Amino acid sequence: MSDAHNLYKRHFTSAQESQEAIAKLQDHDSYKLAFADDAFLMQDELRHVRLQLEYLKPQLVMEQHGVKATLVVFGSARFLAPEQANAKLQQAEQALAKQPQDQALQQRLVQAKRDIKNSEYYVASQQFSKLVTEHSKMYQHSALMIISGGGPGIMEAANRGAMAAGGESIGLNIVLPKEQHPNPYITPHFCFQFHYFAIRKMHFLQRARALVAFPGGFGTLDELFETLTLIQTKKAERVPVILYDKAFWQKLINFDMLAEEGLISPQDLELIQFADTPEHAWQLIYDYYELGQTQPE
Repeated sequence: MSDAHNLYKRHFTSAQESQEAIAKLQDHDSYKLAFADDAFLMQDELRHVRLQLEYLKPQLVMEQHGVKATLVVFGSARFLAPEQANAKLQQAEQALAKQPQDQALQQRLVQAKRDIKNSEYYVASQQFSKLVTEHSKMYQHSALMIISGGGPGIMEAANRGAMAAGGESIGLNIVLPKEQHPNPYITPHFCFQFHYFAIRKMHFLQRARALVAFPGGFGTLDELFETLTLIQTKKAERVPVILYDKAFWQKLINFDMLAEEGLISPQDLELIQFADTPEHAWQLIYDYYELGQTQPE
């Protein structure tokens, strides 16, 4: 059948064809098609349109690739991979050896030693994501795709672990005053960029079947408490919320005190679980969804 008589041929002229047809006719902004006019779309009055577009773009991509269930990994962007931490420690020691009385270099050494310690979290995040992805490759009908904030630190480690297992993973980057570059381990067609925190958060949780929070700063706490609030208020179904390194989290937040003071219900404490190894974190999710009852495909 020729294209001219194709029953399923596109019926209307595409937006791209219209854009190309007028591209050379008029340079003034007023003549541009609305959807091709960046200055028009950037106006404050068009914020609601930009919000819709920012939600819809990742939504369509993930739907088209059949992404149905994700596992969210949060944590500090400041933690280094062991090889980076070791290199910084070596540099700090060499610099201090030449100027042992330099206080700035002494502080640099302290920071480098802290980076060595914290790199254990990087390794744990990487190992955890590798475990999840290995399962997902074997059991396609109970697959969980790793999703991170797309940047360095714990986020990078999560995407790196998925890649090491031969799987795909998602990165939800966001434009920040200090530019955040996507880490190199995100699957390219799942590497997204956001302007609005609210839309980014929706995509974090919309398909989430569990959340694992490693030690982190304000951003990690923001995502953690938003997730707990949504579950507590029944705006979202309950999923495992796992805090990695029980000692860290109990030192940081006195969850029991909130219940003792009547600020949350005692049963709200059951929304939180703790894990101290990647294997334990994965086992909690594995048991919650009874994944052991499935058979390899």
